Amino acid sequence: MDWLLKSNGCCLAETRPCGDAPQSWPSYLCHGLISFLGFLLLLITFPISGWFALKIVPTYERMIVFRLGRIRTPQGPGMVLLLPFIDSFQRVDLRTRAFNVPPCKLASKDGAVLSVGADVQFRIWDPVLSVMTVKDLNMATRMTAQNAMTKALLKRPLREIQMEKLKISDQLLLEINDVTRAWGLEVDRVELAVEAVLQPPQDSPAGPSLDSTLQQLALHFLGGGLSSVAGGASPPGPADTLEMVSEVEQPVPHVGAGLSPKQPVAEGLLNALQPSLSEALVSQVGACYQFNVILPSGTQSIYFLDLTTGHGRVGHGVPDGTPDVVVEMAEADLRALLCRELRPLGAYMSGRLKVKGDLAVAMKLEAVLRALK
Repeated sequence: MDWLLKSNGCCLAETRPCGDAPQSWPSYLCHGLISFLGFLLLLITFPISGWFALKIVPTYERMIVFRLGRIRTPQGPGMVLLLPFIDSFQRVDLRTRAFNVPPCKLASKDGAVLSVGADVQFRIWDPVLSVMTVKDLNMATRMTAQNAMTKALLKRPLREIQMEKLKISDQLLLEINDVTRAWGLEVDRVELAVEAVLQPPQDSPAGPSLDSTLQQLALHFLGGGLSSVAGGASPPGPADTLEMVSEVEQPVPHVGAGLSPKQPVAEGLLNALQPSLSEALVSQVGACYQFNVILPSGTQSIYFLDLTTGHGRVGHGVPDGTPDVVVEMAEADLRALLCRELRPLGAYMSGRLKVKGDLAVAMKLEAVLRALK
């Protein structure tokens, strides 16, 4: 790198601009003459010009100076003298910085749909390359990290992604550095973050998910009502898959003995859930849930399931503490969900079922289902 800096220009063949060739004698003489006149003007107008020509560069920065358009060696730390009218400069921060790759929906090798993001830490090791090779270094690095993450996850099944996040993060670190080192940038750390599994794998048995948990709870609570609707025992449901859901409201069928038409849907769920509360269930789940049900009149009815202390509590109203998960949906959508006219995954993807909080905590409702069996 020393020979690159001493040549008073960026001499890497693959990154050097076409106009950054060695100076001819006339150009060299003209450059020296103008620089001399700049020094002379600085001396004549000193100390007034000192307020504009002297710059302070802290230890964690370097200053890249362009004199008559040609790059010079990085300046700093300390005091740097700039010639008026012929010098321009750009500061480069050498400290470690970080950014996050926003969560995006990806499909794994086995057909699972998941929301994945990443946290990336990087620093600049060559100020000259960081200025000469890329115009927007932050945006270029962010796009490189996102592309590398997408390509890596498309080749792996969901189970491998969940079990080997550290290994995948290390591989992403190497792949991103292969690209960014030519920009004078080095990535120090990549941390992969799997936000949620939106759809289980298609070619393997589906594990516990928000979709299967809510649907099986619905089958347990309204088993009798669903049988009356179907005209007999309902067959086992198919494996959870991603479906296109019609947003047009369907007429609500009669649910028979499972739930009284005059009784709110959420009230029936609370009555079915109350006898199953226990200390073992509280120790296994250890979370508080709040359910906001929007009634046809436009008002909102609030219910809670507190499995944090004692035998657990379920009832109408807001829980005493802050809930870990808040589930919100319209009563008509809740009834359609329980009658299997609406799939939970489709409702969640379309925004009709809103889950605020940690989806991993929401999926602990699977323990409630096991306690009811």
